[in-house]
Amino acid sequence: MANLIVTFDPTKEESAKKEILERLSSIKETAKIDKIEDGLAEVSVKDAKKAVSDLKKLALKDKGKFTSTFTWIPVEKWGKADIKDMQKLVKEIQVGIAAKDKWKMEIGKHRSDLHEREMIMKLTEVIEKPNVDLKNPEKIIRVEVIGNKSAVSLLKPDEILSIAKL
Repeated sequence: MANLIVTFDPTKEESAKKEILERLSSIKETAKIDKIEDGLAEVSVKDAKKAVSDLKKLALKDKGKFTSTFTWIPVEKWGKADIKDMQKLVKEIQVGIAAKDKWKMEIGKHRSDLHEREMIMKLTEVIEKPNVDLKNPEKIIRVEVIGNKSAVSLLKPDEILSIAKL
């Protein structure tokens, strides 16, 4: 199962596919694109967090190497795209947040009618950590909803690559 999600312009699927494979190859990461459609690629790599961290360093040196892709997000757990299942995954993953850690939740939606505000309310209610910090979190709970599936990860800020935010 894929452990990396990459978003891109849906009209540039071929160049995005090429960019994904070339960028990962340039950091010595073997990659397999499991599924690619509608501006979203599900990719399997050996270590998604390390790969994204390395890609972020590469992008900071030369943003021009990323012309077709937008966001690179490691995935730790897959589940269904229903609130109960996502709450279960979020509850499991929040164990990695220490009591003193500052955290926030980010949601990405693809081919889904779920309402983001409602999702954040329902998913954060199962988190037992007090220190929410939307500006400078130490940990990010990232939830991606892709059609009828969800992907959940607990990440440090340098483990997500958003080309637009560089």
